[in-house]
Amino acid sequence: MGRYLVTGGAGYVGSHLVHALADRGDAVVVLDDLRQGHRAAVPAGAELVVADLADARRLEEVFAAWRFDAVFHFAALSLVGESMRAPLRYIVENVGNSLRLAEAAVRAGCLRFVLSSTAALFGDPETVPIEEGARLAPTSAYGESKLMVETGLDWAGRVHGLRSACLRYFNAAGADPAGRTGEDHEPETHLVPLAIGAALGTRPPLTVFGDDYPTPDGTCIRDYIHVTDLADAHLRVLARLGEGSCRYNLGTGTGYSVKQVIEAVERIGGRPVPHGYGPRRAGDPAVLVAGSAKLRRETGWAPRFGTLDDIVRTAWSWHEAHPRGFGDRGAATPAG
Repeated sequence: MGRYLVTGGAGYVGSHLVHALADRGDAVVVLDDLRQGHRAAVPAGAELVVADLADARRLEEVFAAWRFDAVFHFAALSLVGESMRAPLRYIVENVGNSLRLAEAAVRAGCLRFVLSSTAALFGDPETVPIEEGARLAPTSAYGESKLMVETGLDWAGRVHGLRSACLRYFNAAGADPAGRTGEDHEPETHLVPLAIGAALGTRPPLTVFGDDYPTPDGTCIRDYIHVTDLADAHLRVLARLGEGSCRYNLGTGTGYSVKQVIEAVERIGGRPVPHGYGPRRAGDPAVLVAGSAKLRRETGWAPRFGTLDDIVRTAWSWHEAHPRGFGDRGAATPAG
């Protein structure tokens, strides 16, 4: 049993990792400012510290209060479109906060660090699926910010011995099969919950951004990976850090178009998804699919929820049971 710090652990992907750690008996401290996270997403046995990563003094206090075996870092601004409107905010917050966290970990002697990175590092892909050797050329400030964080972690490894694992993936989707946590953002920008919300009548009709891409049906193609499978991958690379730092692309290797996702929601939910079409969004490539051959080979990882229907089914169940999400929007109260 270990003790782990999970930043952003009250958020969507982070909370699934916290539940996975708790399920195997580990002690978990969650650090989250609750701007997008939810107290109800954190299991009862985990310690929740409500704080901002920009608060260096608070970070020092957290590392002084507990001795961690590793850090899992999820907290970040993560909207590609928003990053193209506010690039400096993304660079300042994502890079500054991440490296401030890494610096605090190094000072405390915690030399294992797992970063929830992004396959947006690769920009417009030259090959599909994208493998680790592909050229790094972000086309958004969000992707650039994550690349800068990975570079900083590389230097921390060279100079301070910090061993880091970076998982580069695209679209997290689905929900905990046991219904303990799910996806609740405001504003919501992810396709699966927007489509489900439109079908359930809890959200307005879905807007599809662009229907003139060079794809079979004209809509963007993306790789959707179940959030529980993401949590499993994070646990597996933690063990891999015993051999040194590592970088992995993570995906199912299969892409689905926006129209295919809409059809899957209608098939699983048995209801139509009201939708219309709008212009393309800046920074949106036509096809983004990540490979995971290296991760599978070196860690034995394989998705348990490998089809789009598997993913949508768990998401539908959670949203149907939680029409208002966690019901705590606006309840964030930072604590010292």
